[in-house]
Amino acid sequence: MRVEGFFESLGEAFGSFIRFIVDALSGVISMLGGAVASFIDGMSGALGVTPSLLSIAVLLLGLILLYSAVRSFMRGSIIGGLIWLFLGLWLLSGLIH
Repeated sequence: MRVEGFFESLGEAFGSFIRFIVDALSGVISMLGGAVASFIDGMSGALGVTPSLLSIAVLLLGLILLYSAVRSFMRGSIIGGLIWLFLGLWLLSGLIH
């Protein structure tokens, strides 16, 4: 009987430890999710766009196009840089406007 009681208390302690780890990780993930949601709301509010996944994806694509324009200008490709620049500005102006 004493051995069964020992293993039962050991199982309870191990279960409590696992429960503590899961609760702690759940709190951290919840906190990070709230921070990301607040960041997206603030950014979309400042830009004047809706905080949807599509508008964030279009914003990222526009920023990637502007980055490509800067890289083209740094390589000395004026025509390629202008093309990337106009595409990026066109996409971002359509999103923000």
